[in-house]
Amino acid sequence: MKTPTHPLDDLTAAEITAAAAVVKSALLADASDASDDEIRFSYVTLAEPAKLAMAAYVTGEGPVPPRQAEVIATIVSKMDAYIFVVNLGDEPSVASKNPVPEGCQPLFSPDDCFLAEEIVKADEAVCAEIAERYGVDPADFGTSLICDPWSVHVATPDFEPLKWRPDGRAARLIQCFLYWRNDEADNQYAKPIDLLPVVDLNARKVIHCSRQPGATPPKIGLKTNVNYHRASLETNSYLPTKHRQPMKPLDVTQPDGANFNVADGRVVTWDGWSMRLGFNYREGLVIHDATFEGRSVMKRASLVEMAVPYADPNPPFERKCAFDVGDYGLGYCADSLELGCDCLGHIRYFDAVLCDSRGEPYVTKKAICMHEEDMGVLWKHVEYRNGHNEARRARRLVVSFVATVVNYEYLFYWYFNQDGSMEYEIKLSGMLSTNLLSVGERVDGEGGANDGAPRHGVLVAPGVNAQVHQHMFCARLDVQVDGTNNVVDEVDLLTGCVGKASGIGDPFANAFGPVKTRLVTERAAARVCDQTKARTWRVSNPSVINPITNESVGYKLVPFTRGASQPVLLTGSECAVTKKGEFATKNLWVTPHDDSERFPAGEFTPQGAPGQGLPEWTESDRSLGGEGGGDVVLWHAFGVAHVPRPEDFPCMNVEHVGFSFKPDGFFKGNPAIDLPPPTIAGSKEDTSAGTCCAANGHLANGH
Repeated sequence: MKTPTHPLDDLTAAEITAAAAVVKSALLADASDASDDEIRFSYVTLAEPAKLAMAAYVTGEGPVPPRQAEVIATIVSKMDAYIFVVNLGDEPSVASKNPVPEGCQPLFSPDDCFLAEEIVKADEAVCAEIAERYGVDPADFGTSLICDPWSVHVATPDFEPLKWRPDGRAARLIQCFLYWRNDEADNQYAKPIDLLPVVDLNARKVIHCSRQPGATPPKIGLKTNVNYHRASLETNSYLPTKHRQPMKPLDVTQPDGANFNVADGRVVTWDGWSMRLGFNYREGLVIHDATFEGRSVMKRASLVEMAVPYADPNPPFERKCAFDVGDYGLGYCADSLELGCDCLGHIRYFDAVLCDSRGEPYVTKKAICMHEEDMGVLWKHVEYRNGHNEARRARRLVVSFVATVVNYEYLFYWYFNQDGSMEYEIKLSGMLSTNLLSVGERVDGEGGANDGAPRHGVLVAPGVNAQVHQHMFCARLDVQVDGTNNVVDEVDLLTGCVGKASGIGDPFANAFGPVKTRLVTERAAARVCDQTKARTWRVSNPSVINPITNESVGYKLVPFTRGASQPVLLTGSECAVTKKGEFATKNLWVTPHDDSERFPAGEFTPQGAPGQGLPEWTESDRSLGGEGGGDVVLWHAFGVAHVPRPEDFPCMNVEHVGFSFKPDGFFKGNPAIDLPPPTIAGSKEDTSAGTCCAANGHLANGH
């Protein structure tokens, strides 16, 4: 196992083992009646050094920051969860120990989710009701009953007492949406079950079970097959599918290898870019210290939360929502990627070392993928008077990972372009979370009673409803545009005579241009996108002046450059999801940097109180550094409002969403003007149907 050489290197397997052993010893010393088997770990991860300590280390003005691990562990029998910081090195020791705040719960590890399914399948009352309600054989439950574990966030009046034990201690609750499948290749989401058990993981039992109201239970379409496995396509019951003929190969080859270089563990250099890659249980991929041509752009960037509310108020689905980053951890959900499928070309993979609930390390092979992509034309001009043609193709570096969070796949991509811009894209795929359509649930259509659409979703299979929902993401961008001191301006494109006075006004009503508004405090910097004004947000360094523009150098955050513009969180102001996911009610927040401010919905989302994270931090309305700038962090919320379609089932094609961070007066001119002409030996002209151009070829004029 590699020995860490940098303070930001992820924990090794040996370090995880050492940290877990120290925490076990500390817990057992304080609880002598507890056993080793009772200790469960939520995570063991790197405790990143403070930003100022790292800056001093990098400049040589300070020592190497101490190597530490952050650990959360629970004594199950006592329901006590603690946050540890462990000093690593030759003699690991506990640096600090603090209880998890009362009422909060640590995230659910993969082991927790498997345990929840095990508990539901072993519950005699739940199994008996399923058998009676749907006429299925209990002997098949082991392989046919499927449980999707979801955190519990919304406590309805009838459910509120279940949040707490009689002794006043918080329960560790997880709810399980149930499905049926006839074999391992069967699509369970075509066969939902309307029961919703709630499991207390500490007590290891089902403590409550909700169901759809109505005297007549909805039936499972056991014979309705809507599958996506290739071998099962032709057996679909209502979606007749024939296998397409395979297309001729489209191979991406790089005979001379890739252009990126990896050194010092995970320091990547590529065509002017340099960055360090990190990976942890919660955020998954982290970008550290991104620079272009030796100038700093981004100190740290990652996805730090997503709120996924479902819009069905009918019981038991009023509790259907998730905060996937905080609930389950994107790193824990990361997939092992496949060559030639998830990535193409000359690929470099990176493994991720994580820990299970016993504190034992395990490796997710090929968790991160890095490759290059051709992106078409970057810039081009033809001088129509003489036919001189200059064109350059765009290439980008792609760093990505994929997380399967229960039913959904989230594909996360950081793009680094040759013009100095960064982009972030999320592709959403996977399976729709479905429920059975209850009797009387459909709105009356033209043909009479109960023949129309569901009130709160879309029919994607006979009797199967896919509810309307949102995916609201939040990226944390610790910007560092040519240095630490940055200011943020909102830039709107407005009609009329704007900017510097021209002296003539706007007599022809054709004037429009950008207007900047400086965001000076946290509350003033809580903003929403405005597509009608082409709104962007510019981060600039007042101490560095562009000699061409005579203005401060900068980068601009451009929302929704990957996918159509989408609304902020659509749940009502009194909704528990809104109160807990307030970060998603704005598209932009700006805060002064604080090492402790990491997650916009709070450190603990399962059963955590509302108002944590960004709304709490910004309540004091701190200054963002004044005209001289300060060390600021941008929090960008963006997302997808998903009204399901039948075309999304059984497996949905990707939806795109994302943003760009583009140089805006950062350079004196086009930083990609010096690219050499491309040489693409593999390209060939298809002349099977003649040439595609007119005989005299060049179009002499036009735009």
